[in-house]
This record gives sequence, C-alpha cells and structure tokens, in this order.
Amino acid sequence: MQKALNHSNFMDGVKRRNPGEPEFHQAVSEVARDLIPFVKTRPEYEDAQILERLTEPDRIISFRVAWQDDQCNTRVNRGFRVQFNDAIGPYKGGLRFHRDLNLSVLKFLGFEQIFKNSLTGLALGAAKGGANFNPRGKSDNEIMRFCQAFMIELYRYIGPDIDIPAGDLNVGNREIAFLFGQYKRLTHRFNGALTGKSLSLGGSHLRPEATGYGCAYFMKHMLNHRNDSLDGKTCAVSGAGNVALHCAEKLIDLGARVVSLSDSNGTLYVKNGLDRESLDLIKAAKLNRKKPLSALADELKLQYQAGQKPWALPCDLAFPCATENELDGQDAKALVDNGCQAIAEGANMPLTADAQEIIEQARLLYAPGKAANAGGVAVSSLEMSQNTTGLYWSVEEVEHRLEAIMEHIHLECLCQGDGKNYVDYARGANIAAFIKVADAMLAYGVV
Repeated sequence: MQKALNHSNFMDGVKRRNPGEPEFHQAVSEVARDLIPFVKTRPEYEDAQILERLTEPDRIISFRVAWQDDQCNTRVNRGFRVQFNDAIGPYKGGLRFHRDLNLSVLKFLGFEQIFKNSLTGLALGAAKGGANFNPRGKSDNEIMRFCQAFMIELYRYIGPDIDIPAGDLNVGNREIAFLFGQYKRLTHRFNGALTGKSLSLGGSHLRPEATGYGCAYFMKHMLNHRNDSLDGKTCAVSGAGNVALHCAEKLIDLGARVVSLSDSNGTLYVKNGLDRESLDLIKAAKLNRKKPLSALADELKLQYQAGQKPWALPCDLAFPCATENELDGQDAKALVDNGCQAIAEGANMPLTADAQEIIEQARLLYAPGKAANAGGVAVSSLEMSQNTTGLYWSVEEVEHRLEAIMEHIHLECLCQGDGKNYVDYARGANIAAFIKVADAMLAYGVV
C-alpha cells in the first residue's frame, strides 16, 4: 500500500534515493510544494505515481574523457549526460563545462528542463550534460582536443530524433563547432544533432541572445498584464556573461534603465543607467573573456563596488542572471525594502528557498527560471526546425517567434497561477508544465 502523498514523505524518498545532492533536492522540493496539492486533486496522477517517476531520470550516462594538453601530458576528466524525460519529445538540454560540475547540479538542471521545455509548447523532452573540465587558461587546441574526446563517447547517445544537446556554461559557438565537427566525422551525417551552431554550420540567428532577450520579454508581458510597462523602470541585473549582457541589452532597447552588472568580485553600478555604447564595449570584452568587470569599470569611468551584490541597490525590477543560489534571504529582504516590484530569473534557480519565501510573502511578481529563461531552448527549437526544413529565417523573424513563445509561456503560467489580485507565476509554471508531461506519461502506460 502506497504512503499518503505529502511533501515531507515525498522529499524523504527523494533524498534517500539521491543522497548528497542538495541542488537536486532543492529543485524538486520547490516544484513538489506546488504539485503535491494539485496531484492530490487528480487521482489518476497520484495512482500512477507520476511525480515519483518524474524525479527519476530515464538514464544517467557517465564516461571517461582522456585527452592531451599542449605539453603532450595525458589528462582525464569525467563526462556526463543525464537524459531525464522524453515523454513529449526527444531529449533537449545544454552541455556545460565547469571544474566543479557534478551529478547533483546536472540532475537539478535536467529536472528543471522538463518543465521549461514543456512550457514552450514545443515537442521537447529534457536532458543536461557536460564535463568537470575547466576551460579557463586552456588554448584553442586544448579545448578542441577535449571536445573531440568528449564527443567520441557522447555521439553514441545523441541524434536529431533522440537527444539534441546545446551550449551552456563555458560551451559557446567555438565549443559547439568542435563538438559538431567530431560528431560529423564519426557519424558521416550533417544533421541537427546539436544546436547553438554558428550560422555557417546551420545555426540560427539570435541563439546567443535568446535567453537574455527572452527574460526581458517575459518581464515585459508580466508588467503588461497589470497595465504597466518597462519604460523608465530601474533594473538591477546580476552577472556579466551571455545571459546578463543580452538581458541588459534588450531591457535598454525596451526603454528600461539598467543600473548594474556584476561578477564574482563585485558590482558595476551606474546610477543613471548604462548606455548602449558602454554596454557594447563591456559585451565585446566580456564575451571574448578579455577583461574583468573591475578593469572595464575603470576604463569607462564607472563605479565598481568590490565585494558587493546588486540587490542592495534601489531598483524597480531585479534580474538575477549569474548562477544558482546567488540571491539569498538577506538579499530578498533588501529588494523588498527598496521597493522592488518584480523579479525575473535569467539564471537557473538563482534564488535560495529563503529568498523565494520572502519574495512570495511580499507579493512581488516572481518569474521562475523555468519560465523566464526559456528563450534559449525556444530558439534552439527554432534552429532544429530550420535544420529539418533547410529554410533559414531572418533576425527579425526569429525574434518575432521568440517573443511569441515567451508570450505563450506567460499565458500558460497565467492559466494555472492567476489568483485574487495576485499571479503566482511559480505555481502556474509548475502546474501548466506538469500537466502536459504527466498526460503523456499516463498515455504511454507504465514505461
């Protein structure tokens, strides 16, 4: 006989089956908080143990990556691919290279990807992967050799109808090109097995910009729903990588005032707002990994607050775009006290559980990453469509489709999260995404 479904019992089981994986526990707990009361109203989901099945990956692939550095020393790393769920389409999700990458992080990202991909309305399953490889300080040839060694094993498990990896942290156009070149060499196929490719390799316009642009567009639609706009709003943005810089760029284009960027050492603060010229200079330097933010601040005669985060700055809107758990309870309280009206997550799970609780109690508009940062996978899906048809769209067409997908996600969240005088976007996103995947899993039977 099954135990009564409640959050405590459910999480006890998750932790027992997945010991020592705090990031994964946090991601599941946040989703389960909303889904368990909903599932209890739908006995067909509870009886089939859909939620329990959803937290167990279809498979976890781990493999050795042996390669040689420029001094002909043999180096060894570990590669991963977590294929989490393919109920509504082939596995889809990024690859990231980071020294401290582990299964807890990959499982949290893959689990979140289930909901993110479902919300887009597209036929995409969910996966995540990468390696505990640190690209910092490596030459182009070393990165090429690592990517080729990584793909020698990964190619067995991917393909345009099976699993379509994309870029993620430290995996950009250069790395995707090396990976795709090796995939093509091994399979003798030029197909859409990876996304995030450069235009010359069959990639799509706006893929690097998509996550940041999509986050800005989601905030636009949240504000529009309550008859407000981005025009003139003061925006605090964290991070200085791909997502943060392009989120800031689109916010400026939409009339907002971006007053911050940040890195691990501190915050760039521009009280009157960054102009496009300064942002373009920062973007060119940061995306080419040339200079730290503090050095760029000195060059542009801007204020750099060493050791500080952006969340103590007065702002109307906050965009955490750096990394997971970057915004804690103290930061959330500072945002509330300073009059922040809304938060949209550009990063994956950037709010701690304490911060989420404070934000929700204060009734701030809160867009979780599974909704607000889905622009990247949205344009990846557009790249897949273009690869399949052989037709390639203009920048304007891709951006139009991107905004339409973000508007669709916003409406999906509204359908399940709209309450009296307050829209619970986190609850709406979790339930709307779950229903689509759960119904597919029910239709397949027990598989």
